[in-house]
Amino acid sequence: MVIVLGGGLSGLSAAYYLLKRFGKPAAIFESSNRLGGWIRTENHKDKGFIFESGPRTIRPRGVAGANTLEMIGDLQLPIEPIRSTHVAAKNRLIYAKGELCLLPNNLGGIFATRPPFSKPLYTALFHDLRASSKKIKYGDESIYSFVKRRFGSELADYAISPMICGICAGDAKEISVRFLMNDMFETEQQYGGVVKGFFLSKLKGRKEVGDANINSPGIFAEEMPSLYQQAVKERWSMYRLNDGIETLPKALEAYLRSKNIEINLYSECSKILFSDEGVRLKIRDTVVFAEHLISSMPSYRLAACVRDQHPGLAGQLLSIPYVNVAVVNLQYGADDLLQQRAFGFLVPPVERRPILGVIFDSCCFDMGENTVLTVMMGGKWFEEYFGPNPTKKDLLDIALKEVEDILGIFQEPRFSRVHILKKCIPQYNVGHKQIVEGIRRYIQRYKLALSVCGAAYDGVGINDVIMSARTNVEKLPFS
Repeated sequence: MVIVLGGGLSGLSAAYYLLKRFGKPAAIFESSNRLGGWIRTENHKDKGFIFESGPRTIRPRGVAGANTLEMIGDLQLPIEPIRSTHVAAKNRLIYAKGELCLLPNNLGGIFATRPPFSKPLYTALFHDLRASSKKIKYGDESIYSFVKRRFGSELADYAISPMICGICAGDAKEISVRFLMNDMFETEQQYGGVVKGFFLSKLKGRKEVGDANINSPGIFAEEMPSLYQQAVKERWSMYRLNDGIETLPKALEAYLRSKNIEINLYSECSKILFSDEGVRLKIRDTVVFAEHLISSMPSYRLAACVRDQHPGLAGQLLSIPYVNVAVVNLQYGADDLLQQRAFGFLVPPVERRPILGVIFDSCCFDMGENTVLTVMMGGKWFEEYFGPNPTKKDLLDIALKEVEDILGIFQEPRFSRVHILKKCIPQYNVGHKQIVEGIRRYIQRYKLALSVCGAAYDGVGINDVIMSARTNVEKLPFS
C-alpha cells in the first residue's frame, strides 16, 4: 500500500491520482483535525458573503491550469469564472508614494507616464538593450537583481517586488529569478539580453520567451480538457468554485472516501525509517508499514521524521525557509465603500507599510450588499512589524488602521476574522532549484521508497501543487 503523509491539497491530489493512474489503494495520514491545508472557506450565505483565509481564485493558464480544470471537471464542480473584461481582471493597483496607482492594463498604457513610474514602461525595453550582459555565478540570482539589471530599479521596486509579496509573501531581493522568470533568465544568459534573445530565438524557430506552449507533447498532447477549452474560448482570467475554494478539497475527500480510501486525522508522523522492504512510519503510538511513501508535508516536518536515519536529507529539507502570514477578513454592511473597483492592491516593500496588500473580494464576486476585503500581512517581514507572537486584536487594529489610511474606510466592520498562518508559505530563495534537485538526487541515490510533492518543491499555487502530485505519482515504478 502507498501512504500519503499530509492531507492538504497536494496530498489529496496524490491519492486521487494514485487511484486514477494505478487503481492503487492508499491511506492518508493528516496531523491536524481537518483536510485541505491552508485552504479554508468561511461561508456566510445568510448574509451574502464568504471569507477565504487562503487562496480564493485559480488561473486557467498553461498545462498546470488545464490539469486542474480536468480534475474539477471530473469531480463535476460548478465554476464561477471572471472573464478578461471583468473589472477585477483588468484593474490591479499598487499603493506607492502616498496614493493608489492603477497599473497599465492595455498596450496603450505602457506608452504613457503613470505613477508611480517616472517614465513610460516601454522605456524599460531600451534599458535592457543598453544593459551589458553578465554571466551569473552558480546560475541563479534574485528576481529583484535580475529585473533591476535588465529593466531598471523602478520596475524592480514597484512592479516585481509587490508582485512577489502577493504571490509568496516574500522579499524579491531574496527570491530566485527562476521562481517566476526562468525562461527569461535563461534567454538573457544565452543571448546577453532579454529583448535580443526574444527576437533571435524567434528567428531560429525556438520557443518564445514566456510561451507556455501547452500544445507541445505532454499530458494533453491529444486533446485539452473540455473545461480548459471553454476557459480559452470564453477568455477566463481566473475563476473560483461556487461555494469557495475549500469546495475542491472537500470534493476530493468525498471522492476518495467513496472509493474506500482510508483517511486518518489527528495522525502525526514522528519518525520514518526506510529499508529494502519499504517504509516504516511511527504515527502516534503505532508503527505503520508502506510499500511507498508520498510526502506532501511541509519540508521541515519531513526533515524531523527522517533526521535520525538520513541527517543529510533532513539538512537539505530544512534549508527551505517558510514565512508566517496573517490574514484579516473584513465585512462591511454597505456595497459602495470602495472608490475604485479592482482586484485589490499590493504594497511595495520600499513603502515600509505593515501590510502586503488588500484584496477587494466584493469586486471579484457577488457579495450581496456588502463590501468584503481581505488584508494580507507579514510574510518575510512578520516579526519585524508584529513581533514573534502578536495577538489577533493587535493584527486587526493594524489592518483597520491601514484600511482607513489607504482606502478611506472609517466605519467599523460588521464582522471580521483574523487567521495567523504560521510557516505557511515556502520561500523559493536563490538556490532553491538546486536544493530541490539535491533532495531528489539524494532520494534516488539511496533508493528510498519516497516521493515528495507540494508547495515546497514545485510551485506554491493551487495549479502547482496539484500538478506536483500528478507528476510525482506518474513517476512511481508501479505497473
